[in-house]
Parts: sequence; structure tokens; C-alpha cells
Amino acid sequence: MAARPLVARQPNERLQALIQEAACSNAGLARRVNLVGAEHGLDLRYDKTSVARWLRGQQPRGRAPGIIAEALGRKLTRAVTIDEIGMANGKNLAAGVGLQFAPSVPAAVEQVSELWRSDVGRREFLTGRTVAASALVEPSRDWLISGADPQVARTAGPRVGTADVEAVRATTAALSELDHRFGSGHVRPVVVHYLNSVVSGLLAGSYREAVGRDLFAAVARLTELAGYMAVDTGQPGLAQRYYIQALRLSQAAGDRGYGGYVLAAGMSHLAGPLGNPREITQLARAAQEGTRGQVTPRVESMFLAAEARGHAVLGDGRACQVAAGQALAAFERAESATDAGDDPPWIAHFDSAYLADELAHSHRDLGQPVPAARRAEEALAQLDERRARRRAIGLLLLADAQVQQREIDRACHTGGRAVELLSGLRSERGQEYLDAFRQRLEPFEQEPVVREFTSRSRMEAAA
Repeated sequence: MAARPLVARQPNERLQALIQEAACSNAGLARRVNLVGAEHGLDLRYDKTSVARWLRGQQPRGRAPGIIAEALGRKLTRAVTIDEIGMANGKNLAAGVGLQFAPSVPAAVEQVSELWRSDVGRREFLTGRTVAASALVEPSRDWLISGADPQVARTAGPRVGTADVEAVRATTAALSELDHRFGSGHVRPVVVHYLNSVVSGLLAGSYREAVGRDLFAAVARLTELAGYMAVDTGQPGLAQRYYIQALRLSQAAGDRGYGGYVLAAGMSHLAGPLGNPREITQLARAAQEGTRGQVTPRVESMFLAAEARGHAVLGDGRACQVAAGQALAAFERAESATDAGDDPPWIAHFDSAYLADELAHSHRDLGQPVPAARRAEEALAQLDERRARRRAIGLLLLADAQVQQREIDRACHTGGRAVELLSGLRSERGQEYLDAFRQRLEPFEQEPVVREFTSRSRMEAAA
């Protein structure tokens, strides 16, 4: 293949560093590239002189950069991108990392691994708070129309078995529990480093088809959790990248239900900050459409509750009432079913407390404080005491409804309980609810109980 120079024909230091890291000679890399190319149906005939030209700044055309990245990735037992080997041909690929629904499984592994690597490296483009509506809607469309991935098995790299998959699941469960108790500010760095240092190596390993599907399912769950943690640390722009990749990984796992969950529980909740709340409902409906006939009543209930919240944000009380009624009916079917064991593990947390909380949010957004308070109390009464963040948010939701009913003393007492919980958490999401409650109290700022609450909450925040 003919070669073209990189900008200003500069030496490719990125490629040089990776070759050194892989402890690979120029001739050895050339052989590996030719072998990988043959697997992809390409007749490549590179040698050590070819590699020397790449190091001087030339770049091969066509699919060769991707083949080189894959060859080095196999030697390093982790995914390597063409951006990482310095062969992006001058394009700013980094800014788009994680925002696409990849067309193939190898491309999905490459993209999500680059996202983890960039996150660990604290790349500047990841830190913005902006959420692009198209970056949520387009992947959901791609997910809706994409067929199943025919194969995910790999034959190169270290062997990955069921024990490795179980380790990812167990790690996810442990990190999720810590997140519920202490907030994402304490836990998210651990999750991201684990994804980048351990999980990326597993995805780049060799595994049978069944193990591969289970691996992608486990990694999708952990990636979704990392997305939620980005929300809880005030990084919605980063969260959308994680959610999109969790959606793609669920497709590789062959789990349409979990893909719908990512849309309804994750991506739809991000749509609010866009100023176009219609997308909340659209994403929840996409989840329903893409999983029709493939999920249990409990999962259906969760998707419908998400749709109801979207209608509430839009101020459409009638549509919200219909969706909420359907969510309650589906939940009743789930509770009375004799085959509840068919529910997937990832929906186990969607219990009556979770549903009541969703409905309380809907009533709040519709300006209905009485049913909002009733549902919030219902949720709190059934919520596990260890769910500190959920309890704090539920208490502030209840306090907000109490203010709307002009029960100021009760509201400040309820808010004070939330402040106690938040003092032990590092949660931007919890802080946002507290800030919103303080704003709700502003018309009553001369009330002694309000002054006392405001002073106390600020002292707790400064402690």
C-alpha cells in the first residue's frame, strides 16, 4: 500500500513508545501486522523497513492503521486505537470518543477502551458539563435498527474464562454498594481505573462465544454504573459517553433488555439538562419499542415509569397519568407472577420503593404536592437504610412537597434529616437536590426555622 506523510512529517513518537512497551522489534511488529491482516483477508507484505518508515512519520493507507493497532493490542493484551499509535491522520478523533454506537464488536471494544483510557488520563474534552441531544438520540436509533452481532468470540490474547466474568460481576456489586453508601465522589476513580487496567485486558483476550457474551454483559453493567457515577459527580457530558458505550456493549452481549434499561434509566435522565425534555419520553419509548415481547413485567414497569417522568416534565398530566397507570399495572403483574425468577438480576433494585420514588418525581414536576408527598413517604418507608444517597434525595423530595403545602416547620425538619445523610456522602446529585430545596425556601427566608435550617446546612457543608 502507498503511504502518505503525517502532518509536517514528524517522527511518530506514539508508535515508538508502544513498540518499546510491547518489547517488539520492527521485524517482529511487521510479521504480526501481516498475520493480523491475513485474518482480515488482506495480503500485507510489510517488513522492518516499513515499520521504520512509519516511525519516521509515514502512514499507510486504508485499513492498515487499524490492523497495526490491533497487532500491537494483541501483544500488549489490551485494546489499542489508531489515535494511540499516532495514525489518526490529523483528525481530532479524541473529542468524539464514546459518542458513537460502533458498527462492529471490535470497533466497540476499541472505542470503549479509548474512553476508559482517556478518563483515567483526565483528558480535557471529557470534563465539560454539556450534553448533546443528538449524541443521545442517534445511538438509540442505531440500537433500535441494528441486528444482533453474529459473533463476539476471539482467538487471540490471554484466555478469559467464566471465573474472570464472575470477578467483574462481583467487583461491580461491591462498588455499587459502596456508591450507594458513600456517593460516587469516593468510588468513581476506582471504577475507572479497574475498567482501564483490568477489564480492557479481558476484552482484548480470547474467549468462547458463550463466555464472550457473558463478559460483554458484565462489562456493560459496570460501564453503565460508571455513567451513573459521572452524573453523581456533576459530569453529564462524560456520563453520556459511558451510557452510549454501555448500550453498545449490551448489544454485543445479546441483551436487548439491558439496552432498554440503559436508555430508560440512564440516557433519558440525562435528557433533562438539554432544554428539550421531549427526549426523556422519546428515549423511554425507544426502550419499550426495542424490547417489545422480550422483557418481564418488572422491566416494563420501569420503562413506563421513565416515560411518565418525561410527560410530567413536559407538563402533560394526562399522558403522565396514563403511563404511570400502566407502570403500576405492570408492577402488580410482576409482584403477583409465579415466575418472578425470570427477572434479570439488573432489575432487582426496581422495587415498590423505586417505583414510588419515580411517581413522586412526576407529581412534583406536575406541581401536585399532596400525591408527591404521599409517594415520597411511601418510598422512604420501604427503602433500605443502607441506601444513604437514595434516602437523602427522597427526604429532600418530601421536604420540597411539604414546602409547597406551606408546612415549613415539617419541611425544614425533613430537610435537616437529609442534610445529616449528605454530610457523609460525596454526591453532586444529592447537593443539587439540596440546592433546589433551599431555593424553594427562599420566599420564607425570614422564618426562624428557615434561618436555622439554612445556617445548619451551611455548617454541615463546610465541616
